[in-house]
Amino acid sequence: MTHIAHGSLEGMNGTVPGPGTNVAKVRKEHELSQVALARRAGVSVSLLSKIEIGDRALTQGVAASLARAMGLTLDELLGRAPEANLSDLNHAIRRFDIPGEPPAEPERLQREVDELNNLRWNTELTKVLAKLPSLLSRATNHAHASGSPRAWTLVADIYGVVYWLAARYRWMHLAELATMKQHMAAERADPIAAIVAARDDAGTFLNSGDFSGGLAVIDRAIVQAESTLTGRERAFGLGILHLRGLTLAGRLMDKQTTGRHIQAAWRVAEGFSEDIAEHGIHFGPQNTATHVISTSSDMEQHRIALETGDDLIRGGLALPATRVAPLYMNLGRSQLALGDRDGALESLEKAWDVAPEMAAVHPTSLEIMRVLVSLHKRSDPRLTKIAKRAGIMF
Repeated sequence: MTHIAHGSLEGMNGTVPGPGTNVAKVRKEHELSQVALARRAGVSVSLLSKIEIGDRALTQGVAASLARAMGLTLDELLGRAPEANLSDLNHAIRRFDIPGEPPAEPERLQREVDELNNLRWNTELTKVLAKLPSLLSRATNHAHASGSPRAWTLVADIYGVVYWLAARYRWMHLAELATMKQHMAAERADPIAAIVAARDDAGTFLNSGDFSGGLAVIDRAIVQAESTLTGRERAFGLGILHLRGLTLAGRLMDKQTTGRHIQAAWRVAEGFSEDIAEHGIHFGPQNTATHVISTSSDMEQHRIALETGDDLIRGGLALPATRVAPLYMNLGRSQLALGDRDGALESLEKAWDVAPEMAAVHPTSLEIMRVLVSLHKRSDPRLTKIAKRAGIMF
């Protein structure tokens, strides 16, 4: 299991990592007082103090404001996972324009990509990383040999998985390289590939804390999707762009833009009787609901988040682990914000049960654990169990 260097909270008998713990450390390195940093970031001193001592969870919107105030990117403040051995993957990416021997059985590639996406949806991050280099090389070689848009779409889809993996660990240089290559593949692919690439490109802005830049990417891509796509593909492309847009706007606390993207996403989702998965991405009514829940929590509309979550769960979840785990994390942070510690702990447990590898690196999961440890002030067997799974002793 990957151990995360997010900083640590002195709590109980040891240390508990969490992105919020980095705030005091970095603030002191910049020789800033709490008052000075709070003023620069446009947050209250009380909120900053509670984040630093572990009484409040650090949200990514507040984190982005704090990061900008100290001249950092969001991923630098949140902390990154230590990099795995990426030499094979970097080699495959580097040779994008140097075609090698095409695979003997190119007809197997689509099936292998489908299997890769199943691992992604199950949040089996280690297995995804292990399979990426060989599959990326063989798919790229085949695309050069065939020159077909379908083959290059497959290459673009694999780079989308590279982006997803890098974003989970906040390896932002790899995420940005992946989306650059994804765009290059998309230039030779079917039109939908460019829309998916734009959605992932906006994700790099999201993960770096440049929310307004990400929205500019989305706005441009929406115009492109409306002019280049038709039918169900057009609906899918617009849907995934609006989901990214509402997340970015919510982080900016821009109610008007958030509302516009939410309404547009719901309108598109009404055309899907159930969620579908294309190019490694899910879209439909349930995934739209999970994004609305996350953004409601971002905008401190915690009761709306919880009510929406109750309706979604009551109807029966049909989403993969890669969406269900963040759903429970977002419900957990809303429960925590409303003082429901037991509910937050239960949601955290569900996130860990559904997607342990994701929970071990996700900033929201780590922040919920950090704050629960701080607030309990005593050993809790359920928290201890989660901490042991994360490789944390306290």
